[in-house]
Amino acid sequence: MILSRKSLEKLRTLINEETEYRSGPELVSFFNELGFKDSYGQGFPSRWMFTDERLNQLNGSPELDKCIRNVLSPANFIGRVKELDHHIAEFNKYIAFDKWKVLRNGADIGFSRLERIEIDEAPSLTSTEVEFLEREFSDVSVSKIGLDGGVSEILEERIKEIERCFGAGAYLSVILVAGSTLEGILLGLAIKNPKSFNSSKASPKDSSGQVWPFHRWPLSAFIDVARDIHLIQHDTQKFSHSLRDFRNYIHPYQQMSSGFSPRQQTAKICLQVLKAAIHEIIENVGRIST
Repeated sequence: MILSRKSLEKLRTLINEETEYRSGPELVSFFNELGFKDSYGQGFPSRWMFTDERLNQLNGSPELDKCIRNVLSPANFIGRVKELDHHIAEFNKYIAFDKWKVLRNGADIGFSRLERIEIDEAPSLTSTEVEFLEREFSDVSVSKIGLDGGVSEILEERIKEIERCFGAGAYLSVILVAGSTLEGILLGLAIKNPKSFNSSKASPKDSSGQVWPFHRWPLSAFIDVARDIHLIQHDTQKFSHSLRDFRNYIHPYQQMSSGFSPRQQTAKICLQVLKAAIHEIIENVGRIST
């Protein structure tokens, strides 16, 4: 299988953080199972650069197929099959342009060669999305969430900074700070309510079924658990994943390679997602407080 640059970038994201967060040593172990003989030590490159290099070397070889099977192995998603199917569906959107499709048949991952490029087209803005963007929120005070320590004050200042950046046209800054602020809020809630977050069926787990420690959770996991324990609504969950995707452009080389250029509308969506999440969490946090 030969994949395009865009498809390899998506695969890199799946490996590095979307399916699970893999540290430098874990990435070395992951790729050594595919025939490499690397070791982790001083001078190790950034995680995304290392992954890019290894995927480029695997591209077009049988080991690339094995790589995809490993990262999308159902054995790594015990109790989270819906999450696996979501990752497969998202990856298929990219490799459709390479005329490939990933198929899951029970516990088996396979590939189908497409005769033509298949694209699931959808309207650019549905009525539900318009309604979401037009929602107004009277209460988006982080202090009312009840996080520990001085983190609420820090997050409140970040929200003020986001609004200043939006007014100044600094749209990339809006996206990056909004993403980190949302992650900070959800991490703070998890630390304060570990039982609710750890017992969620959407919590990320290792192959033995043990829930990961919170510092290893990717933002996607926090979002899905927040929805599962009814802290946020479905539409906010959906748009939060968009914010998470945009936030990945914190890496300048990733932004350059993708050609991403943030617009006012993109920043507006991200700011609206953050406000919606805060508003809904304030309304629902009492349900999980211990």
